[in-house]
Amino acid sequence: MTEHIQVQTTVDSVAAAEAIARGLVEGRLAACVLVMGPIRSTYWWHDAIEAADEWLCVIKTRRDRYEALEAAIRRLHPYEVPQIIALPIVAGSAAYLAWLDASLSG
Repeated sequence: MTEHIQVQTTVDSVAAAEAIARGLVEGRLAACVLVMGPIRSTYWWHDAIEAADEWLCVIKTRRDRYEALEAAIRRLHPYEVPQIIALPIVAGSAAYLAWLDASLSG
């Protein structure tokens, strides 16, 4: 079942997260995007430790959509270096994965 993936990115506002979510779903690059937040991130940036409230986008898609999805996130994302990581979905209900596939094909 490794053709299905979950991609994550974080952004600085709920408006940016919703814009990414809508753009990816409308473009059939994602079947679903969960927006969660605010969450607190602590990280290195320009040789200093920073902390910020962010919103996490959890994107359900397939590997064959990844390159186009990453390009779309980069176009829509406000960060200079956005987090864009993909994790394999190693198992899932057959009905859910069929819905995911159908949503990407629509």
